[in-house]
Amino acid sequence: MSNLSNMKTITLAVMIAVGLFAQTSTAKAAGNETLTVAGGCFWCVESDFESVRGVTEAVSGFTGGTTANPTYKQVTAGGTGHYEAVQITYDSSVISPDTLLNLFFRSIDPTDAGGQFCDRGPSYRSAIFANGSAQKSAAEKAKAEAQAALGAKVVTPILDAAKFYPAETYHQDYYKSSERLAISSVGLGVKKSVAYKRYRNGCGRDQRVKQLWGSDAPFVN
Repeated sequence: MSNLSNMKTITLAVMIAVGLFAQTSTAKAAGNETLTVAGGCFWCVESDFESVRGVTEAVSGFTGGTTANPTYKQVTAGGTGHYEAVQITYDSSVISPDTLLNLFFRSIDPTDAGGQFCDRGPSYRSAIFANGSAQKSAAEKAKAEAQAALGAKVVTPILDAAKFYPAETYHQDYYKSSERLAISSVGLGVKKSVAYKRYRNGCGRDQRVKQLWGSDAPFVN
């Protein structure tokens, strides 16, 4: 009887431990949500949002088009309908979509319908791809606030979420990669992280954002 009682006690303890683990895992999973935005060069958007507390991952990719599994070359050449975009995964118990959307508008030029900064053309336009009615309402609110703050028409559209395709591995975490490029438009044998900084500066992204948003620009030093 004693052994049976001990076994029951051990079994009960194991079941409780498993239950608590499952509850914790479910709570963590439930806290993870995604927001997909397009703000020009996806390297820059990825870099900006991976620095935000509560963001667990930002993936560079493509969305909004008609071509399945597009390549970077196809998208930038035009005709696929895709935007360069970033899918942001965040912990909703740490940061809200409202905060992320306000950060997004203040990290781009939402008055530019032809692209972003030095990158021109359809694939570099800004957009928000809302996942559901709640996210759409939050995006519309953030857009109205951005327009009021700028005193200028905000042209960034709010679109329905579409299939998101991660870009090639080469593009992920470009801004912090120590891999060296044999040849690039900003030098020979430079690290990706260095090439990224030179590109971002040369493209005038931070300069334009600071001109528009001043001290409200969250990612500009």
